[in-house]
Amino acid sequence: MQFNLAALLGDGVGPEVATEAIRVLEAVGNKFGHSFEFHHGLVGGAAIDAQGVALTEETLKMCRSCDAVLLGAVGGPKWDDPKAKVHPEDGLLALRKELGLFANLRPVKVLPMLVDSTTLKPDVIKDVDLMVVRELTGGLYFGQPKKQWRTAKGRKAVDTMAYSEQEIERIVRVGFEIALTRRKKLTSVDKANVLESSRLWRQVAIEVAADYPDVQLEHMLVDACSMRLIQRPAQFDVVVTENTFGDIITDEASMLAGSMGMLPSASLAGIPKGGISKAFGMYEPIHGSAPSRARQNIVNPIATISSAAMMLRYSFNLVTEAEAIEKAVITVLEEGYRTYDIMSEGKIKVGTREMGELIAKRAAK
Repeated sequence: MQFNLAALLGDGVGPEVATEAIRVLEAVGNKFGHSFEFHHGLVGGAAIDAQGVALTEETLKMCRSCDAVLLGAVGGPKWDDPKAKVHPEDGLLALRKELGLFANLRPVKVLPMLVDSTTLKPDVIKDVDLMVVRELTGGLYFGQPKKQWRTAKGRKAVDTMAYSEQEIERIVRVGFEIALTRRKKLTSVDKANVLESSRLWRQVAIEVAADYPDVQLEHMLVDACSMRLIQRPAQFDVVVTENTFGDIITDEASMLAGSMGMLPSASLAGIPKGGISKAFGMYEPIHGSAPSRARQNIVNPIATISSAAMMLRYSFNLVTEAEAIEKAVITVLEEGYRTYDIMSEGKIKVGTREMGELIAKRAAK
């Protein structure tokens, strides 16, 4: 089979980690008889420098014409001026909104060989295997009004957290569908004791639950969830939540796995049925562009490589091929290879390219 992929390598370490994901995809493609054609475009700071905007219509059109999008990372101090009219993140938000990528899946799994890579006690993080389902195109990041202005008494600003029942229903349904394929427990995270949007969220979650009698639904306030993720993270199976809450708790949860460099993500335009789908999606690591580490061949590409595995599973329904990548990652780690962020005594330290090459070779066997 042939697939057309939009490759938006982005800023900072983005091109380095995305290049390794492309290497692994090509290795798996050769093994299983698939071909991947990569169509390159600019996004984020690179697009601002070259084109004056964070995302051009031409790049957006290219993404729409492809089967999926592979993204590196965007942003960096160079473009951080709060007074600037355009920011790298504008391109990322535009991609999510214009491509209808409403469902963000972020798995967090603590691998046995990396238990010592975290700052938490081994007995706390043992057996952690959870999936956060984050709503991606609503809430504070997109709600209107959104503005800053001056008054006689000083500056003021407003952001709006807005959700419709349709937006809530579709993302909660994604959570239930994923839960059906796992341990059949869904935790819906909100702030219903304070926010009206969260009260609607909880009401809709209860209504959707009627269609999934085999899944246990629990509600948890976001502050309690943040505490439990550190205190008893293994209690979670699937967590579904709104945009801002999901952004924060997934970064927190990444520390359970030892490094942001380990965690992939998928942003889907459809609801996976039975855990798989052929939904259009964008795939990226959860980490940022880390410009201070760019072009040094030191960053961990596993999050981006694992995102490519999620692409095979959720956009192409190539489960065997996805598993080949996932098994290759585990094999390389079991053999003792580590990038700097997960390095421990007695292990073999390698760079970005070396880690990508190792995983590609194992995946191709």
